[in-house]
Amino acid sequence: MGELEFDIDGDVYTAELLEDEAPESVKAMRDFLPLESDLMHVRWSGHATWVNIDEIELPEVPRENHTVYPSRGDILLYPGYRNEKEILVPCGSTCFKSPAGELAGNHVANLDATQQELYELEQDTLKNGQKDITIREV
Repeated sequence: MGELEFDIDGDVYTAELLEDEAPESVKAMRDFLPLESDLMHVRWSGHATWVNIDEIELPEVPRENHTVYPSRGDILLYPGYRNEKEILVPCGSTCFKSPAGELAGNHVANLDATQQELYELEQDTLKNGQKDITIREV
């Protein structure tokens, strides 16, 4: 199994890729990594953060291993079926949605962060704004 590294303002976490459960989504992510961007607090989905990848040209990605209700640390790739493309990083109770309604993102990886680390990440982005993030395969 492959792994991703999430470097969020110097705090580094790994995430196990779910290659068997979401093979096309994992392949699509590998094609655009490494990614340097901003991690922001969600507006509509509850306790989560996200990375806008709307400017990245993605191949046709099917719905696979998709969910509207990800668990804490479930990394989702949303290829933009009805809304902008993004990577969702749930930090607590999350219902993935937008002004277009509920969205189902493809669960591509599991982040190794603790409940407390994710809580602090979500609260920091809520109170202080976006953080620098680099996502790369290791």
